[in-house]
Amino acid sequence: MTGTILNTATIILGGLLGLRFGKLLSEKSRETIIIGLGLFTIGISISMFLETNNSLIVLGGILIGGLLGEYLAIEDRINKLGEILEAKFNNNSSSSPTRKNFIVGFMASSILFCTGPMAILGAIQDGLIGDFQLLAIKSVMDGFAAFAMASTLGIGVLFSGPMVFIYQGFFSVLAVQLQDVMTPAMVAELTATGGLLLIGLTFSSLLEIKPIRVGNFLPSLVISPLIVFFLSLF
Repeated sequence: MTGTILNTATIILGGLLGLRFGKLLSEKSRETIIIGLGLFTIGISISMFLETNNSLIVLGGILIGGLLGEYLAIEDRINKLGEILEAKFNNNSSSSPTRKNFIVGFMASSILFCTGPMAILGAIQDGLIGDFQLLAIKSVMDGFAAFAMASTLGIGVLFSGPMVFIYQGFFSVLAVQLQDVMTPAMVAELTATGGLLLIGLTFSSLLEIKPIRVGNFLPSLVISPLIVFFLSLF
């Protein structure tokens, strides 16, 4: 769990620094940062999608997971959670970001920091043998990303820290069992699916090109590996 704790701490620290010093940047500079982050995220997302061994599995995961997410109204629940957290921790209306920014910051940073092979493989490696080198590298990357995002999207970014702790901590605690279940092929399809979700999130929230209910596609991160598992039975 050492690596997960480190990762959580760097996200929160980066976010706090972004809140404290990010305002020193001009509005145009902050817009440039968020656009640059969006473009960088697209590049990372494409590289993640290219990890797939079978794009049809990703398609199936996206479609099935999206329908399941719509049925469960995950996006609405995430928005509601964001509104509750904002109401509790973001009362100074003269200096606080808008509700939209709070929710966007919470969602964007949570998905960004929780998807990808480093989060899963690093957590498993940390849990099995106590080697958190991979998560240490991820921590540095996430810390800089949290600074940039918090400077533009506000305090919502900080709440992705606990999400990372829960997500990566779960994989660390169940590392032995997951090592037997999560094959490289399953991790590859999960990574590719996460890449598509990041692209959708970038277009919807960071670059604001088209609204997309990305939260409703979160079950896809489970469905895609499950498809790989069931196909392996035949």
